Amino acid sequence: MATMAVSMVQALNAALRDAMRADDSVVVFGEDVGALGGVFRVTDGLTADFGEERCFDTPLAESGIVGFATGMAMRGFRPVVEMQFDAFAYPAFEQVASHVAKMRNRTRGSVTVPIVIRIPYGGGIGGVEHHSDSSESHYAHIPGLKVATPATVDDAYSLLREAIDDPDPVVFMEPKGLYWSKAEVALPARTAPFGHALSRREGSDVTLVAYGPTVPVALEAAEAAAENGKEVEVIDLRTLVPYDEAAVTKSVSTTGRCVVISEATGFAGIAGEIAAQVQRACFYSLAAPVHRVTGFDIPYPPPMHEQHYLPGVDRVLDAIEQLEWD
Repeated sequence: MATMAVSMVQALNAALRDAMRADDSVVVFGEDVGALGGVFRVTDGLTADFGEERCFDTPLAESGIVGFATGMAMRGFRPVVEMQFDAFAYPAFEQVASHVAKMRNRTRGSVTVPIVIRIPYGGGIGGVEHHSDSSESHYAHIPGLKVATPATVDDAYSLLREAIDDPDPVVFMEPKGLYWSKAEVALPARTAPFGHALSRREGSDVTLVAYGPTVPVALEAAEAAAENGKEVEVIDLRTLVPYDEAAVTKSVSTTGRCVVISEATGFAGIAGEIAAQVQRACFYSLAAPVHRVTGFDIPYPPPMHEQHYLPGVDRVLDAIEQLEWD
């Protein structure tokens, strides 16, 4: 198939459009997703093409959006709901934790809730408070939920299609800072299966484990490290739940050194969990303790200061250098 320059927004839009075309039970709703096409235009044109019964606006009530989606899913629909911004999803957290995640277990498998909860998350857009949270650890901590986050354009399409097809609920974390990234891809694209990590760059000296918005940072750091003679492998997790322990263990067992990169705050975050998993699985292969490069343990800063908060190439390179001395 012919390739063309596609942004992540366009890939997500194509995934929603193709899913709706393939299955009449797929419905899209949320705040301003209809005529406006969403704040980031991910749902642009869907109402015009599929009608207001398939893509429609809701009141500004996140708990109501997810509660409504839960009922629809129990009656045979496949709702895809959008939380307008990461921190706006918190009012719906009780619905997600108490009902969406537990329904299959509560009914001994007789009732499923194939919901996709799309959450634009992370920094890099100069957003103010409540517009730049990295809330992935909240969802990854809840049994019954799957959590996915793409880092590339083709993965955005592929992972979203798989999330919509999945019989279980998926929290789909979309990195806002990568929405306008572009790549030459051929759509429809299918990459690796759901739950499988990918090596974005091979290396023998250090493993960088990243996901979502930190994958480009890891790749840039790996390029810079190569100039100093270090061959760095970059593992893109793609899904946080399921976590592909085999792929990470294989890489770290070869390199003997690991840095985990995450925009979220470090304490009690995803990066800490991955570090613990690596330390356990690769204990006898590690030449140094696992390092983490994360956001700082403070509320997200004002837009003018976010460059000091977000994990950057220099901080990753510093962590790689520290591995030589530990």
